[in-house]
Amino acid sequence: MVFGHQRPDTDAITSAIVLSNLKNKLGMDTEPRSLGDINNETAFVLDYFKMEAPKYLNDVHLRVKDVDYLKDCFLHEKDSIFKAYNYMNETKIGTMPVVDDKGKFKGVVSMKDVAGNLISSELGYLNTSYDNLLEALNGKEILRFDREIKGNIVAASYRSTTFKEKVKIDKETVLIVGDRHSIIEYAVLNSASIIILTNGIQMKKEHLEIAKKNNVDVISTEYDGLKTANLVVLSNYIKDKMITDGIEYVCEDDTVTQSLEIAKKMKFSNYPVVNYDGKCLGVFKVNAAENKHPKRVMLVDHNEIEQSVAGLEEAEIMEIVDHHKIGNVGTRMPINFRNMPLGCTETVLYLMYKESNVDITKDIAGLMMAGIISDTLLLTSPTTTDTDRKVLKEVAEIAGIDYEKFAMDMFKAGSSIEGKSITEVIHGDFKNFTMGGQRVGIGQVSSMNPEEVMAKKDEFVQGLNTLAKDEDYAAICLFVTDIMKNGSYLIYNEQSKELFSSSFGIKNIPQGHFFEGLVSRKKQMVPKIMNYMERKN
Repeated sequence: MVFGHQRPDTDAITSAIVLSNLKNKLGMDTEPRSLGDINNETAFVLDYFKMEAPKYLNDVHLRVKDVDYLKDCFLHEKDSIFKAYNYMNETKIGTMPVVDDKGKFKGVVSMKDVAGNLISSELGYLNTSYDNLLEALNGKEILRFDREIKGNIVAASYRSTTFKEKVKIDKETVLIVGDRHSIIEYAVLNSASIIILTNGIQMKKEHLEIAKKNNVDVISTEYDGLKTANLVVLSNYIKDKMITDGIEYVCEDDTVTQSLEIAKKMKFSNYPVVNYDGKCLGVFKVNAAENKHPKRVMLVDHNEIEQSVAGLEEAEIMEIVDHHKIGNVGTRMPINFRNMPLGCTETVLYLMYKESNVDITKDIAGLMMAGIISDTLLLTSPTTTDTDRKVLKEVAEIAGIDYEKFAMDMFKAGSSIEGKSITEVIHGDFKNFTMGGQRVGIGQVSSMNPEEVMAKKDEFVQGLNTLAKDEDYAAICLFVTDIMKNGSYLIYNEQSKELFSSSFGIKNIPQGHFFEGLVSRKKQMVPKIMNYMERKN
């Protein structure tokens, strides 16, 4: 994902699109993103060149789906205890999620709980399926009438006459029997639920006919009576042994940090992964958090953590293209970092296209043109270089556009504050900085009609006062840049009056003071404020 800074301006958005296009032309798979709402000026540019606005990116935190959790690792509620035991041994997971036939999470089962339940509970009842019995007994199907098998488990441990006297057989009877043919006859005549033949014996033909007539299920196994009895119990549905209350699970979109906090609190090693529809996706093992696949990102028009996306420290930064001072973004591995003292990121990108021998199409040239015009205020900003001037002319020629006329239309579209709240105007083009260990916010609005803003000066002062208090700023201000007069008005939170007076060398600086020739936040506004803040601290 390729993106510019928070509260993006035209250079940030167009540069994300232009760099993504370049990388895709060079064989990569990238997409541009935006860290905030598109402003009016940028919307005009995108609409003019028929470009879609990049999708919004909220954060790049490492999430459960970004680590190697065990996908499709769960039991079905109608799996047997026997199957559950084998699957847990195979996966080395002692506690396993259980799902229904639609994949919905129902509960968990652990072999510790199953073992305790088997020891302490009644072992004489069977609730399972014919297939589960076949699997547990490694059995052979003789007669099958029912999908599910329920009943009381009876082993033919008496001699025939005693058995018939003491044991009642009916449709709720599960009979385990060897070559006791008179007992088998007794069972089929009384319509037993199922007869399980041990030691591989065969049922007499006449008894088979009665069993067919009375819908008696029959399975044969090579195991002896004792092993068969144990395995029949283990063929029971796992759903009767699972825990359904007080279960902690994680969602695929939960951050790994959130999930590890749960693990720290609960002290378990494994957690079911459940999506928002309640479907179980697998098992998150706490130690799997080391096997991660962080989001891969490229930064344009910024290289400071405060200005970037939330969770950047958890992402893998692949490349940075910028034209600002070197900030505090760190990387774990060497990367391509292209930073040049130019008026606009788009100028840097133009050079990269040329170096890579990638053709610049009309629409891409148009975006480059718009970015340069916006960031250099049509080449009037002190950040403007001869390279910016040269590139602007070249991309305008490729786009086939009169860039001066286009600039007036673009500035006009972007400068109106009609329908916007005070906070929206302040945050329209806004950046956070850490200066002298304190937080400073600097907004800028460029306008062909600055009176529209200055008429509401008192409201903006109040808005800045509120933001400074609520968001813990040492200082926060808005520079209202007059495009036609090539200068800026300053509005600031009242508590930082001394700071701005000292920064700009104007005693008791008034609200709305006009600075002739002051138009660049990067080269004029930020350095003055930063120099004072660092001297002060």
